[in-house]
Amino acid sequence: MTAVQTLEVAADEAELRLDRWFRRRFPGLSHGHLEKLLRTGQVRVDGKRAKAGLRLAAGQVVRVPPGAAADAPRPAPAPRPGVSDRDARFVRDLVIHRDDDVIAINKPHGLAVQGGSGTPQHLDRMLDALRFDAPERPRLVHRLDRDTSGVLVLARSGAAAGRLAAAFRDKSARKLYWALVVGAPRPAQGKIDMPIAKLAGPRGERMTHDEEEGKHAVTLFATVDAAGKRAAWLVLWPLSGRTHQLRVHCVEALGTPILGDVKYGGGAAEIPGAGLAAKLHLHARSIAIPHPRGGVLRVSAPLPPHMRATWQFFGFEANADIDPFPE
Repeated sequence: MTAVQTLEVAADEAELRLDRWFRRRFPGLSHGHLEKLLRTGQVRVDGKRAKAGLRLAAGQVVRVPPGAAADAPRPAPAPRPGVSDRDARFVRDLVIHRDDDVIAINKPHGLAVQGGSGTPQHLDRMLDALRFDAPERPRLVHRLDRDTSGVLVLARSGAAAGRLAAAFRDKSARKLYWALVVGAPRPAQGKIDMPIAKLAGPRGERMTHDEEEGKHAVTLFATVDAAGKRAAWLVLWPLSGRTHQLRVHCVEALGTPILGDVKYGGGAAEIPGAGLAAKLHLHARSIAIPHPRGGVLRVSAPLPPHMRATWQFFGFEANADIDPFPE
């Protein structure tokens, strides 16, 4: 039986889930056995119990107990397909900030951040085009839904990834979203505190309000402008980071679904007769996050074309610099 080992998370493993870290390091360890080791507290990260979904940071120490095939060699990573010239030009045109540690892009609507079943085109497979002669490949440190556009931050090194990921974990990153909702929320500004949970069913990943099983989810919202009772422009500040949190809170707490969000709003997520794009109108407008070398990095992203057209239709100011939430 293998002795207990303490292994340090490598720079290229930053932001991996703990279960995926084990899958990389110890491919012979079954999922069921790993779950048992986690449940009984035999696996620890920096001396603390951990769950399978914990996102690791470079430099953290994982306790690997006996019986976890700890002497198995770490497999070489599979070679990544090359990035075509067309894709390289496309992804480089998305860059809105670049320094020695951080790249920020304006992710377009419809681009998945990571791959999956039926998703051959995604940002992760194009990241080598954003090296810009740096020795390391950029790393994802947070996510946006495929249909949500806006600011996405990338780390240019393992050390930067660890610091940025920590900022997202401890909620010191401040992300503001713009949304166009169908209807006008009442009150026009406030705080939503509504727990949400995954809804079981055949319709794919879907979240819903659940007081008993739901996870804590809080959003601040403020109405910037409105077209009577027809539609409203909201600024949203999620204080937690649950899956589809803003979409669920807009429809279930405010009763005003985000325009184009048929997944959660159904037919109510449309404005009949307006001729507006049937795309999700949710945009990660800005982020303020501690920079890996000190100070605060602030980045804003222009609206995508379909939202710009909607802002123009209603006479809203698409280039406004708005922050309704005092720090």
